[in-house]
Amino acid sequence: MHSLSLLGCLAVAAALLAGCGGGDSPPAPLAERVQLEVSAPADGATIRGGTVDVRGQVSPRASEVTVLGRPALVTEGSFTAVVPLEPGANVIDVIAAAPRRRPALAALRVTRDILVSVPDLAGLAEDELEERLEPLGLRPDVERGGGLFDALRPGERVVCEQEPEPGTRVRRGGVVDVVVARRC
Repeated sequence: MHSLSLLGCLAVAAALLAGCGGGDSPPAPLAERVQLEVSAPADGATIRGGTVDVRGQVSPRASEVTVLGRPALVTEGSFTAVVPLEPGANVIDVIAAAPRRRPALAALRVTRDILVSVPDLAGLAEDELEERLEPLGLRPDVERGGGLFDALRPGERVVCEQEPEPGTRVRRGGVVDVVVARRC
């Protein structure tokens, strides 16, 4: 019996130590969530510039705000940060935190729309079109012209017409319609 009572005492001691936590009281539950409102830019916005101003409000007013992991300027509950944009789709995360509060998170999708100038393609060989347009983010839509006898003429096909006109500003990813023929 002596071994059973010793075993029982050890079990009770282990249970007390496991629940003890070193004398610390359990952590207090977090209060309500930080209130975060992003006022600019709108989610899904299209921006032409290389940066965007992210602005909004936060409560409590002394909350810390990070935008893309960098601290934002917070003044009396209003925050602002300048964010550089990559061409195309961007996701901007905003996190607000305050002591004894659950953090708040917002994610915005912003597209940087870049305009490029359409080059003059007149006289350019058909097989050089993609090489010329690809660096600008443009692609050709080629139509064969020159009439019925063009296939019988010697030489390579070159650009005779294009739309949009040279110098026109268009979005990256756009199409340049061209008419190619062996004789323009």
